[in-house]
Amino acid sequence: MTSNAKSTRSSTRHYGPAAVALAATAALTAVCAGCSSSSGGGSGNPLAEGGGDGGTVVVGSNNFAESTLLADIYGEALKAKGVKVTYKPNIGSRETTYGLLQNGTITVLPEYNGSLLAYLDKKAAPKSLADTTAAIKAKLDTELTLLEPSPAQDKDSVTVNAQTARKYGLTGKSSIADLEPFAKDLVIGGSPEFQTRHQGLTGLKSVYGLQFKSFKALDAGGPLTQTALKNNTVQVADVFTTDPTITKEKFVVLQDPQNLFGFANVQPLVRKSGLPQKGVDALNAVSAKLDTATLLELDTQVQLQKKDPLDVARAWLKSAGLD
Repeated sequence: MTSNAKSTRSSTRHYGPAAVALAATAALTAVCAGCSSSSGGGSGNPLAEGGGDGGTVVVGSNNFAESTLLADIYGEALKAKGVKVTYKPNIGSRETTYGLLQNGTITVLPEYNGSLLAYLDKKAAPKSLADTTAAIKAKLDTELTLLEPSPAQDKDSVTVNAQTARKYGLTGKSSIADLEPFAKDLVIGGSPEFQTRHQGLTGLKSVYGLQFKSFKALDAGGPLTQTALKNNTVQVADVFTTDPTITKEKFVVLQDPQNLFGFANVQPLVRKSGLPQKGVDALNAVSAKLDTATLLELDTQVQLQKKDPLDVARAWLKSAGLD
């Protein structure tokens, strides 16, 4: 995720210190209240007696639907390999969950590498996935580590509606650069900030040579943007790559070969001492099979079809041979 990506997810980054401290204290109290060891020990922290040696692994998630789904996937994959798991879903923002990883209250958290790096180092500008991972590891708490990244990315995109895709012969294999001959006839929509950011109109012009007819200020990939794109009020918009509306409305996401929108790979963030090797292997196996199209489909099942995320997670793991 980029500085603009996942605004609905990353808006929680911008609380002031007092608000963050209050949220962290409340979340920590709530989380720890349910953290008794499944083995019957008296410790309030299930990792206190050796999470990496048979203790309970606590899988947490941030407070949005996709994070909860990913946590369910991770947790059920761990269970399939004999790892004892408890869940702490919908904890809150990254400020809170990162602290809970640091102190051992949770063991595993689904993360997005670009957003995590932006949180740890606001000045970082990696040029590749490998650079992103390396930059994160250089800034991480020494008790934490990243496992393998998945190909799945949830980030900003240049997306066209079905009508525009048909008119100009655009498909999911088309590049943002393919808009260049006719961008002058198209209206693009996005958050107000999208108009002035490099990861927005400025970069689309300098990197891809796009000059649009006009810009319409909407929201950050939310209902205003989705409705405007559906109704052809705008023909192009900034939509997050795993938004279920893409499937529902047959929008077409254009490829970003120059990585203008950075990297937003789903990647497990874990506490080193809390996860046995078989757990590491299980989560790396999940990452190897989770791509953007798959995550979009799973999000669609949860968010549009209203299926239970735990059921969706289990069904996908079975289909992928990971159960």
